[in-house]
Amino acid sequence: YSFIGTFVFGVFVYYAVRPVYRRLRTRIRPPTLAAMVSLLVFAFPALLLLAYASAIGLQELNSYIAAHPDSFQQLESVVAPYVDVASVVRDPQSILSSSDTLAALEGAIKAAQGYLGFFGSVALHTFVMFTIAFYLLRDDYKLAGWFRDSVGGDACVVGVLEDIDDHLETLFVGNFISIVALGTIALVVYNGMDFISPPGISVPYPFLFGLLTGVGTIVPGIGIKVIYYPLAAYLFAVAVVAGGPLWFPVVFLVLTQVLVDIVPDIFLRSYFSAGELNMGLVMLAYVIGSIAFGWWGVFFGPIMLVTVIVVGRQAFPDLAMQFRSFR
Repeated sequence: YSFIGTFVFGVFVYYAVRPVYRRLRTRIRPPTLAAMVSLLVFAFPALLLLAYASAIGLQELNSYIAAHPDSFQQLESVVAPYVDVASVVRDPQSILSSSDTLAALEGAIKAAQGYLGFFGSVALHTFVMFTIAFYLLRDDYKLAGWFRDSVGGDACVVGVLEDIDDHLETLFVGNFISIVALGTIALVVYNGMDFISPPGISVPYPFLFGLLTGVGTIVPGIGIKVIYYPLAAYLFAVAVVAGGPLWFPVVFLVLTQVLVDIVPDIFLRSYFSAGELNMGLVMLAYVIGSIAFGWWGVFFGPIMLVTVIVVGRQAFPDLAMQFRSFR
């Protein structure tokens, strides 16, 4: 059960990458290499963005250390009442004689174990997700061929599943496009707010945070709020500390929530993903799916919608006709 969301997200990655894989498959051999390259094409922008964000973070840390050397020199005065560094060097076992030090070490170890467990879980789910997507890309025709041979190529269920497959590709490729479009909207909003920012306060790295907002769409649970909520809190803090106008962080939060979060998530995603489906139903599938199932409901809701619609179009009329014949 704990891997349902991972499996659903792996299916989303498969459908989002499949058009790229089918183009590369005719140029890259063998299919295993084509599938790996396709997934790298999907994941490379996110990895590049992560590297860029890490470089910016290291640059800011280096600048802070250079500008505030005294704050790091104060670390010794803070630690000294609890650990005598000189005595520890002379007698390392002395650190074990302090109950306060042992308690602090136990807390640090527990905290480290918690972080390791979290990142280990994320790594495991990511591995499973990309493994599912990889083997679906490479071997989907084998799965489809086995099913057709088992039930017969002219069976009604084959036509139903083929129609579901086509609609899911349209939905999830459109979902991927909406992530790119949402990142573009965030870029425009953040750079626009930075342009009109009053003296003493500005949006830090609007290009970087705009791209991170687009990628943040796939963050479990809270989505892009993981990006712009801390950013708005930072602007509030800067306005309070520097005595700047408070209207700027308020306007930033409202505009971002409306123009970047609510409107694109409801309408833009539905528009790109609807295809032949009713856009209102697609919109409801995204909203109700996320409410009913959590973060992975954003992808599972459309799967349920497509299944119900296709079965209603292709299978239900025959069942209804058989029902009328028995009346």
